Amino acid sequence: MNLLTAHNGPMTAQIQDGRANQKQRTRAAIVDATRDLVRSGAEITMPAVARAALVSEATAYRYFPDLVSLLHEALAGVWASPAEALEPVAHLDDPVERIAYATEYLLRHVQAYQGAVRAMISASITKPGAAALRPGQRFGLIDYALAPLEDSLTRHDPAAFESLQHALAMVVSAEALFTLTDLVGLSPDEAIDCAVQVARTITAAAWETCRGATC
Repeated sequence: MNLLTAHNGPMTAQIQDGRANQKQRTRAAIVDATRDLVRSGAEITMPAVARAALVSEATAYRYFPDLVSLLHEALAGVWASPAEALEPVAHLDDPVERIAYATEYLLRHVQAYQGAVRAMISASITKPGAAALRPGQRFGLIDYALAPLEDSLTRHDPAAFESLQHALAMVVSAEALFTLTDLVGLSPDEAIDCAVQVARTITAAAWETCRGATC
């Protein structure tokens, strides 16, 4: 065996391990910096993330090809699961109250994390394929909130339940909140109250129809 090779083998492995660990630390620093920016509600850009992570913008792009992929990973540690988010109303059988809570929960968090949410929406508009990377939090919350209604309404009128889900997806959404604040001019509290009332009305109508049909 070549003595030089034998001597350098362990050292080479240590260098490779060190580089791998450094890459992991750098990636973690970029994701952690992004999460901090998300929680601050600030506008999120790759230069801002790089500054917060103490790396160059080029380095940030080496780990994440675009802002959407970075946000996708960072947001995974920010949103609670639907069951955790709606735990305070888990004991209620009334889907109207449950959807009202779900709507307010989602939109309060959208408002708090609006920098990240706006960046994701912008990316999904300019690059439709990126929409698949959005968290889709609204759908889990809607499904969990409607659980007491799902079995009965699905048996009675499956199409009606699906229509209810679609209608709520338009209301329980960041797009609805930003339309009301940016275009209509409502304050965040007014916009959230408006969306909650619409979600209540839509769900109550479906609930009354179901009960009227003894489903």
